[in-house]
Amino acid sequence: MPVATQTGWSSFENPNATKGGGGKENKTAKGHPAEVLLPKGTKVLLDVKGAGTIQRIWMTISDRSPQMLRSLRLDMYWDGENKPAVSVPLGDFFGVGLGRTTAFQNSLFSNPEGRSFNCYVPMPFRKGAKIVITNESNKEEILFYDINFLKVNAHPSNVLYFHAYWNRNTKTKLGEDFEILPQVAGKGRFLGCNLGMIADSSYGKSWFGEGEVKMYVDGDKDLPSLVGTGTEDYIGTGWGQGAYAHMYQGCPIADTLNRQWAFYRYHVPDPIYFGINCRVTIQQMGGDMRHNVRRIVQAGARLIPVTVSTSTGFIKLLEMNPAPSLSDPGFPDGWTNFYRLDNYSSIAYFYLDKPANKLPALASLTERTQGLLEH
Repeated sequence: MPVATQTGWSSFENPNATKGGGGKENKTAKGHPAEVLLPKGTKVLLDVKGAGTIQRIWMTISDRSPQMLRSLRLDMYWDGENKPAVSVPLGDFFGVGLGRTTAFQNSLFSNPEGRSFNCYVPMPFRKGAKIVITNESNKEEILFYDINFLKVNAHPSNVLYFHAYWNRNTKTKLGEDFEILPQVAGKGRFLGCNLGMIADSSYGKSWFGEGEVKMYVDGDKDLPSLVGTGTEDYIGTGWGQGAYAHMYQGCPIADTLNRQWAFYRYHVPDPIYFGINCRVTIQQMGGDMRHNVRRIVQAGARLIPVTVSTSTGFIKLLEMNPAPSLSDPGFPDGWTNFYRLDNYSSIAYFYLDKPANKLPALASLTERTQGLLEH
């Protein structure tokens, strides 16, 4: 039994978890379980003072379409800051990549039957916490929620604040890595990420997931200290990427028909700490056999070959001078990895030693919803 600790539940039946103030409407008979969130409307879900830790957030809504899950914005403020530490699309925050709900459970999030959203990430605060949801769509939404937290007298000095950042690429270049987390300064912990990927149709059925995840920590400049070996390798599988959902890694969406994948990796048993700064990227890189790569290039695909895996070894094309052209008769025959351009989106979760960050504001609604399925 912890000392000086009190449990609070905030919902429409008891906003901000007032002591002895729950369920008082309709003579206590389920008087206020939900509210309508109007188009362009905003609801404050939690606004409490003092120290504590959010332990669980549950939510369900009437419209769970991909468009709506990217149109609802979730903002979280710690200790009275004006800039939110979290400002992200609701679906992505709860681990629903590309707004496509499916039943899953992992160490941080769950969606038991594909109809609700649960978060178990601890979120400490010292002076106060405020959580706001905004409906940026033109449709009404019915919202149910509860936020469970613990009130405490104070936190130790080494307790960090939770942050989250959503990103999407719209103007990348061949050979340019996608930023999962732009550089943040301070002491902290990179908790993990979930990513959505819509493959460009010009690459046909070629494999998209050769890109390596790279983490630049504590002063790294051109080269990172932490490097993976490939996209599916980063999320714990290999030789391709089907649908699965495990505790710390998974790929709930593996839709080859619509060329969409949604996948995650959470660094819970393998923490990523940093003392000065942190930046996380993934290469936009895929691969296929030489004859297939030649075929998609002839059809108009934009790509840059980087390596070829043959029966005699791994050929590093970018270290050759001059590098052979894909159209050359003598271009090595084998599995050819190449830079490509796809549509990536991501949400990065991290802890920082300050209640606000200097990352860019959330992208526009148009940018967030581009290319999503309707249902």
